Amino acid sequence: MEKAGIVSRSFIAVCFAATVFVATNHAEGGARRFTYVYEATTAAPGTRESENWITWGTSPREDRRFNEVDVRNEIEFGVTEHFQIGLYLADWGYREDPAANEHGFNYQSSAVELIYNLTNPTTDLLGLALYGEVRGGPEELELESKVILQKNLGRFVVAYNGTLEAKWEGDRLEEKGGELAQSFGVSYEISPAWLVGAELLHEIDIPDWSEAEDSILYVGPNLSYRRGNWWATLTPLAQLTNVASEVDFQTRLIFGFSF
Repeated sequence: MEKAGIVSRSFIAVCFAATVFVATNHAEGGARRFTYVYEATTAAPGTRESENWITWGTSPREDRRFNEVDVRNEIEFGVTEHFQIGLYLADWGYREDPAANEHGFNYQSSAVELIYNLTNPTTDLLGLALYGEVRGGPEELELESKVILQKNLGRFVVAYNGTLEAKWEGDRLEEKGGELAQSFGVSYEISPAWLVGAELLHEIDIPDWSEAEDSILYVGPNLSYRRGNWWATLTPLAQLTNVASEVDFQTRLIFGFSF
């Protein structure tokens, strides 16, 4: 069992090291400043970009052997000055949970994402965009909507997302529920290549659309690097609340390139 844990942690470390190395040896495009917060701006018409996500969660307070890794691969298309489409070809994950006797990789879902920009965060009083996503897989169906707010103030960017999710899970999608979430981010451009900031994530699960569960709050710094047509952004978050059913720490890396 201990050997399997060492192997899985080594695999996670290699994934992060490899992707950071690749991304930081090239990096810009429609570079994202945040990994948990969406920005109100959209891709220019006719452009294409690949975004690749890796999210690692662990809970050393509950079980130091618990690890989960989620991977998403997205292709974004700029359609008009205000509208973009994203296709998540395959979301997959790795889970090591000795308590539940779960180990290994699995395909989770595929998705379509739509973002429509209404106002500009630089020239207007406030940037505003609307987001919708439909995600489906063997044991899940999810509808997600967001309101995205953003304001650019010189080298500073401030952004807020309000999110509502409806989801159905299980062999026959018999388990239904929802989630309310808020995320907030601030970013500062040190130079054209380097940006630093912080992100906050607040989530509330609502099983069966009845009674809401405990609030979960995460906060942490972020770092973004861009060069040429490549970019990479990394955000480690720590749970400030004490909800044992959720991971204590999660780290997300997103790297992308235009083509």
